[in-house]
Amino acid sequence: MEELNKDNQLKDNVEVARLFLQVLGLFKHKVIKIFEDTGVTGLQAMTMGIIHKEKRMKMTELSRKLTLSNSTVSGIVDRLEKQGIVERERSCEDRRVVYVKISPKFNETHEDIHKLIQENTVNIMKKGTPEEINGIVDSLTTLKRLLGEQDK
Repeated sequence: MEELNKDNQLKDNVEVARLFLQVLGLFKHKVIKIFEDTGVTGLQAMTMGIIHKEKRMKMTELSRKLTLSNSTVSGIVDRLEKQGIVERERSCEDRRVVYVKISPKFNETHEDIHKLIQENTVNIMKKGTPEEINGIVDSLTTLKRLLGEQDK
């Protein structure tokens, strides 16, 4: 009997992980679609997110974080710079070093995209009943707690 419980628990754990990864994939797909509808590719969105978090960083650091070549990242930054979303600046100490930072226009773009993501999420959640939404919130809260306890 104990062996059967362990098998069921393992199946449940695998199912939770599988469903969670599927939900993450679907959410990521929706967010990327929103970015693409505003003229920003998925890679550009990831790049913007990293730069926004770091505030200012060397191009080589950005390449490393994205795990992409310097030339690929340079192309991505070129397109973001043309859109006015990022700015490059050379180091005063070493002219070979190039930094990239978020431009003031980014805040407008970021707010617009954030609103679109919120609207999209609200429209999706409207499809669920209040009981379903409460169940999702309860389950995600529990999963967050359990994942957080794992780190302790």
